[in-house]
Amino acid sequence: MNAQHKLGSGFGHDTTADDVLTGIDLTGKLAIVTGGYSGLGLETTKALAKAGAHVVVPARRPEVAREAVGELAEVDELDLGDLDSVQAFADRFLASGRSIDILIDNAAIMACPETRVGPGWEAQFATNHLGHFALVNRLWPALTANGGGRVVSVSSTGHRRSDIRWDDLEFRLGYEKWQAYGQAKTANVLFAVQLDALGKDSGVRAYALHPGGILTPLQRHLPKQEMVDLGWIDADGNLLSPHFKTPEQGAATQVWAATSPRLDEVGGVFLEDCDVAEVSTDDAPGVRPYAIDPTSADRLWTVSARLTGVNAFG
Repeated sequence: MNAQHKLGSGFGHDTTADDVLTGIDLTGKLAIVTGGYSGLGLETTKALAKAGAHVVVPARRPEVAREAVGELAEVDELDLGDLDSVQAFADRFLASGRSIDILIDNAAIMACPETRVGPGWEAQFATNHLGHFALVNRLWPALTANGGGRVVSVSSTGHRRSDIRWDDLEFRLGYEKWQAYGQAKTANVLFAVQLDALGKDSGVRAYALHPGGILTPLQRHLPKQEMVDLGWIDADGNLLSPHFKTPEQGAATQVWAATSPRLDEVGGVFLEDCDVAEVSTDDAPGVRPYAIDPTSADRLWTVSARLTGVNAFG
């Protein structure tokens, strides 16, 4: 049965993370938010902490993260583009003996110049997908320790820019930054589809989402003129698009995915505007069919496990 249909959540485009958490007490819950010290991640950290959760923020720049989150969260070091760093963080966390209730794969890079990390992997696919894939698999014992948690994979409407390039995952035949971003964001969705299929019997449910258009440090690699040409801002840097959200609104869908009782019996779906999205093959909002295809999701999991050497289900 296709679960990719709106639930009628009562929330929408303008809902904030605090709105979503009204009446929800997260006292005693532990949440990990990658990149939880900047942009949407910081707003997510603030909202979860305000609702009572203990938030752990693994950061590539821990000193910057500590300055940003202050007493709101526990900070540790993690570079998603370095699998040794991923393992080191996971080992430290598992050694603490704590369980994970919420894991939000929020950190990302977008439309960067061609960059290679690890064994020569394209950086957007490696950081946005493979690093999070390895992280979740290594943290699996903690995710299942207390009856199961939720894993939230922050994707984007950018998934529409590219399916998985099975014949050239690493852009060896020529790099195009937006197609590379699109492939990485499609991978984020397929990861949630397969993780939910594999993990639901252990009580772990997974979701992917489009947070909305928001100007955050994610755009740091984009020249100002390119954002003007895209119609996002004017020549003076003022926001033009009426569809853009504030960071507080942008964090809402991932917080809703992590906490909403409406999703207790639903997993492996793509969300937007704090609701399940419809499938779309045109310019209407929604998720492309290829991004939620279970056969592709299984194939990507196999490829990712081979590349990273990590598989909690292998």
